Amino acid sequence: MAVIRAEELTKIYRTYQKKPGLAGAIQGLFRREYSQTIAANAVSFSVEEGELVGFLGPNGAGKTTVLKMLSGLLHPTSGEATVLGYRPWRRENAYQRQFALLLGQKNQLWWDLPALESFELNRQIYGVPRKAFAQTLEELVELLEIRDKLRVMVRELSLGERMKMELIAALLHGPRVLYLDEPTIGLDVVSQKKVRDFLKRYTQERKITTLLTSHYMADIQELCRRVIIIDHGRIFFDGQLTDVIERFARFKVVGFTCVSGFNGFDFRRAGEIVESSPITVKLKVPRDNLTTLCREVMNRFELSDLSVQETPVEDVIRDVFDSHRNRTAAGPGSAED
Repeated sequence: MAVIRAEELTKIYRTYQKKPGLAGAIQGLFRREYSQTIAANAVSFSVEEGELVGFLGPNGAGKTTVLKMLSGLLHPTSGEATVLGYRPWRRENAYQRQFALLLGQKNQLWWDLPALESFELNRQIYGVPRKAFAQTLEELVELLEIRDKLRVMVRELSLGERMKMELIAALLHGPRVLYLDEPTIGLDVVSQKKVRDFLKRYTQERKITTLLTSHYMADIQELCRRVIIIDHGRIFFDGQLTDVIERFARFKVVGFTCVSGFNGFDFRRAGEIVESSPITVKLKVPRDNLTTLCREVMNRFELSDLSVQETPVEDVIRDVFDSHRNRTAAGPGSAED
């Protein structure tokens, strides 16, 4: 049985369109005009126990809206969802004790208090026994290597330290479901890596069902096998990350380094030039043309280096979005029809 199940979830916002001037304000007293924004459009998917699923989409695609509906912060305009057998927007205590929502751009800790005091407040809110609380806190502090910062005011912590504390606050009550919205946003590369390593180990060991949104493709590559891709409020891909790469990675990146330079050779007819210098060139080449290009360059020039790489995943995802938007712009199946 799926832990998370969404069926035709839809969220529509109505926005009052005020006309300019005094006349417009008076008219608005008697007759108002509204515009509609479809934030989520018939979203359907399910997540099994212990799965860590990447939820991808550009800004405004509807990712956070879906997470807020699944956590009970928003009531859907239509559709149904169950998480652990509960309807989230009923906000039953039994459900609220079993999930955690971490918004990377929102703070849940008290700014002017040490994180330890916020943890104690959470313990009392969730009714966690003191002994279990102490054991869980000790484990999380050890894994995240943050013990020496527990009594420091939250406002004095670095961004990376603060995010670690936010993770601890989200996990102290032992949630079975975890919603992570940009958990590594703004962190440096080292901090991002530490947070990813922690999440991978902790969620796997405890079989925590997790939905993760992130604009950092390193997060998705390292943590998620399955991805759900959403744009304009509508899901248009749900499957393995490797399937996305195989279906949409139509190019490879090839690099040539020549002993004496590439005089007279026009690489632009072969693909998109990414980098170039008098003796080196790197370009994106359609997979079908790669062998022919390599053979031609090797026959004409003396090479000191040749490299072939897959297209970066972030470029693949960007191509997925572009392909989807081109399709919806050309036909009647767009999310806003």
